[in-house]
Amino acid sequence: MALRKKKSESTCDALAVPQTAGKAHPFLPLSSYSPSHGDMELYKSLREAIPVIDAAIYKLIRLLGSFSVTCSDKEAEEELKSFLSLVNVGGTRRGIDAFIGSFFEQLITFGTAVGEICTDGRSITHLFNADLKTVSLSQGENPLDIIISSDNGTGNFQPVKYPSLILLSVHNPEPGKIYGTSILKGLPFVSDILLKIYNTIGLNWERVGNVRFAVTYKPQNDSLDKAYAKERAMQVASEWSRAMESSGSVKDFVAVGDVNIKAIGADNQILDSNIPVRQMLEQIVAKLGVPPFLLGLSWSTTERMSYQQADVLTSEIDAYRRELSPVISQICDLWLRMNGYACSFDIQWDSITLQDITELSQSRLHDAQAQKLLYEMAGEKSDG
Repeated sequence: MALRKKKSESTCDALAVPQTAGKAHPFLPLSSYSPSHGDMELYKSLREAIPVIDAAIYKLIRLLGSFSVTCSDKEAEEELKSFLSLVNVGGTRRGIDAFIGSFFEQLITFGTAVGEICTDGRSITHLFNADLKTVSLSQGENPLDIIISSDNGTGNFQPVKYPSLILLSVHNPEPGKIYGTSILKGLPFVSDILLKIYNTIGLNWERVGNVRFAVTYKPQNDSLDKAYAKERAMQVASEWSRAMESSGSVKDFVAVGDVNIKAIGADNQILDSNIPVRQMLEQIVAKLGVPPFLLGLSWSTTERMSYQQADVLTSEIDAYRRELSPVISQICDLWLRMNGYACSFDIQWDSITLQDITELSQSRLHDAQAQKLLYEMAGEKSDG
């Protein structure tokens, strides 16, 4: 008896049960984002994951507008306009506007855009938007020289044979860097937080919105009821499953004994996500430079574009136009020289109109009324 171990006095041990890990959002490049590294797949995932970012980029493309080219030689001008409106830019697309739109989209998304002028030796046949994965940029012996290399199909990059036919533009390059800076830089961290909030909202609605029930059967104190507790619990579970089947008809569940039914998560409260989501969206919109209501974000019932916002957005579009004008000039200059024209030309962008149409109409009406009043006053003086 002395060798017998003493029975432990503890009656219950607590166990830490790990929670079931929920599914993370599917855009893994955002989760593995490093501030010192940004690549094309990251920015592609960013546009796909956050629709507001994709919508803002397309808004900037639309706001960029179109342009016209005027030449000192009117004959050359007409032929150049015909070329710019009909030039093949790949697939079923035609016209310089389609090429510049894709070029500008690549420029602001990745910070660098590359295109190619394709010729048959006599004239320009079509324009091509190159994939940045097939292009490599490096510095030459002179820091001002940029060597453009292309993939020859085997993974090896060789300098292009005719660099004068390559269209290259970079957006806000850092000092000493060749590649440009994307307008999406700085957004992966904020966007990852936003996606976590959206993903959590989905999981909470899946848990709470799709109601699950806990059916508990408590056997009576008599020994017979306890002996068949397992069988009766299985029977309750089977009948409950049949009652909950969505077969187009409502079924009642009837049980004898102490059966308790409780909705799982019914007393749980879903967190309000309006404030954190708006904070993240404010950071995104501020980085993209597009007024929020143009993206469908009506944070104020009286929100409208002010003159200050219009001026800021106009200056942004003008800056983008200045970056694209050298590319257009390179295309026009080469076409004129290949077709035997030595005349000068000028690129004229369409005017940017961001003001409210109603206010503009009222302003024109007031101007017309003022002019009419001046004419009437001048007529009365002449009669007098």
